[in-house]
Amino acid sequence: MKEAGQGSKWQWLEAELQSLKQRNLYRTFKVLDGAQSAHVSWQGREMLLLASNAYLDLCNEPEVKNFAAQVVLSHGVGSGGSRLTTGTCELHVLLEEALARFKGREAAIVFNSGFAANSGVIPALCASAEDVIFSDELNHASIIDGCRQSPAQTIIYRHNDMRDLAQKIQAARFSGHGLIVSDAVFSMDGDIVNLPDLLRVAEQANLLTMLDEAHATGVIGQTGHGVEEHFGLPGQVDILMGTMSKALGAEGGYVCGSQQLVDYLRNKTRSYIFSTSLGPATMAAALRALQIIEAEPQRVTHLQANVRWFCRCLQEHGLGDRVPEGAATAIIPIYIGDEAQAVQVSERLLAVGYFIPAIRYPTVKKGQAILRAALMSSHTEAELAQAAQAIAEAINSDNLVHQIKEAD
Repeated sequence: MKEAGQGSKWQWLEAELQSLKQRNLYRTFKVLDGAQSAHVSWQGREMLLLASNAYLDLCNEPEVKNFAAQVVLSHGVGSGGSRLTTGTCELHVLLEEALARFKGREAAIVFNSGFAANSGVIPALCASAEDVIFSDELNHASIIDGCRQSPAQTIIYRHNDMRDLAQKIQAARFSGHGLIVSDAVFSMDGDIVNLPDLLRVAEQANLLTMLDEAHATGVIGQTGHGVEEHFGLPGQVDILMGTMSKALGAEGGYVCGSQQLVDYLRNKTRSYIFSTSLGPATMAAALRALQIIEAEPQRVTHLQANVRWFCRCLQEHGLGDRVPEGAATAIIPIYIGDEAQAVQVSERLLAVGYFIPAIRYPTVKKGQAILRAALMSSHTEAELAQAAQAIAEAINSDNLVHQIKEAD
């Protein structure tokens, strides 16, 4: 048997890999030791983690771990089946009830991941060629894939541009259902959807609204309840989707809405019907994390204070033109541009103890590479100030290298 790379049928793979490397788009992973937290170990060295979506540092929270461990002993490891056969235990039901209460909705439905939720729910809701989906141009890949799997027409509107959305709705011709879908907090730029205007446009056109709150829950709003709380518009979005794998520190995705909506999704969403359900311990971890967020809103307050402090530190070190003005979420992009330069800056930071990845195409547009800093509530002001200084030094050092090359 020939190995990969031998013979003509595999040559295209090697050519594509070499092309990725030449364009500084080749990806590898770094293996972290121990639990995900503000401080992690990599190759025996302690690193300050400024890249995790575990915004409230709940992955390593003792209460969460202890409850999950107890559930493993009582309920076992796996679920053994899909939700509609043998894969539902009381913890699935308890978590769905808690999520619905947290979001102020009648019901909730849990999926194996946020990706499974978006890629399954969108084609379930828009199941006809007569339907139409209006999707923000910077929506997450899971939303994009959900749109692609639907037979409906998908119309892309300019990022967070409600005037463009309204114009495209007016110009569209369709006889079926209409859906507007958007991230609540956009996963790379960290900006927030213009919810008041989106709701106004949707109401005028009689369209359903669906928001992905993966990076909003536990992050924005006075007590971390998300985008509706942030804008003071409770109960206004038709379909609230989110994940347990970000601020909740566990795994899985969910959708909250009316009981009628959830009943429909249970019967129509292929990624729900045909997947073995998440294990009981995962459900237990998410449930306890949700309880902690409600009981300890100071975690959210501290995270929001860290965002303001870190942005101020970056500005003081001359990076104000590289970060978005008025950042209000835990995602703070630091604009680099060139892919090779972004990788070099990230590696320099790694060498001095800061884990901040370079984000490149296709996650962002070509030539618009960033460092994606993601903060936790457990980061200290001293750590963030030192990190801002290190980032500035790494970028300035890189600029100096480029200047020398240009001079040569």
